[in-house]
Amino acid sequence: MIRVGVTGIAGRMGSFIGLLAAEAADIELKGALEAPGHKAIGADAGTLIGAGSLGVTVSDDMGKAFGACDVVIDFTIPEVTMKVAAYAAQEKKALVIGTTGLSDNAMAGLRGLAGSVPMVVSPNMSIGVNVMFKVAAMLTELLGEDYDVEIVEAHHRLKKDAPSGTALGLARAIAAARGVDLNERACYERHGIIGPRPQGQIGIQTLRAGDIIGDHTVLYAGNSERIELTHRAHTRQNFAQGAVRAARWIYGREPGLYTMMDVLGI
Repeated sequence: MIRVGVTGIAGRMGSFIGLLAAEAADIELKGALEAPGHKAIGADAGTLIGAGSLGVTVSDDMGKAFGACDVVIDFTIPEVTMKVAAYAAQEKKALVIGTTGLSDNAMAGLRGLAGSVPMVVSPNMSIGVNVMFKVAAMLTELLGEDYDVEIVEAHHRLKKDAPSGTALGLARAIAAARGVDLNERACYERHGIIGPRPQGQIGIQTLRAGDIIGDHTVLYAGNSERIELTHRAHTRQNFAQGAVRAARWIYGREPGLYTMMDVLGI
């Protein structure tokens, strides 16, 4: 039985992940963390997420929340994620991170901590999205620079980071397939008199509206045709399912920084 702890258990993603973990035959929800002062502190985590009483108390203390856990799953914000990662590395807890908006410095910090514990870090835990990363890289190699590439992502009005981690993941996959530095080729907005589109530019455009869970499209446009590669998330459950799958996979692994591509074997 894999003992799992979940950060942000009262949030949208945390509650989805917690419920799937509680319902799994091979996983036990053993820990639940929330921010200091949150109204869920002291509540039974199972009752909170609709799984029935589990005898797991929601805590604002990592040691109390995750002391009995084998794997910690974190979908929060970068500041919290780095604290959770430092705790996990110190206490030798495997870690699954789905937080977006992680800076280059944060990723460097995670790579350092991964020398002590195994962790899966991915901007999107969806199986379909990770297949999309692979297909986007393949299309980029096959089409070459004669095709312009634009990435368009849309999310709900409350999302804090832009572009999405998934859009950036797609852009990195495309830049790697072309053998270029994304920082030199990315274009995040256009306005005014911008002139002709530079050869090899990778456009990344952001939309925020309503309650859109997550839409991503990669547009490959040639002179006489175009290909559009699109993924649309219908519910957040697919992200939660991927996170629980990653928790199963990472348990017992050697220390290192892994991605969902490793989890899926693609």
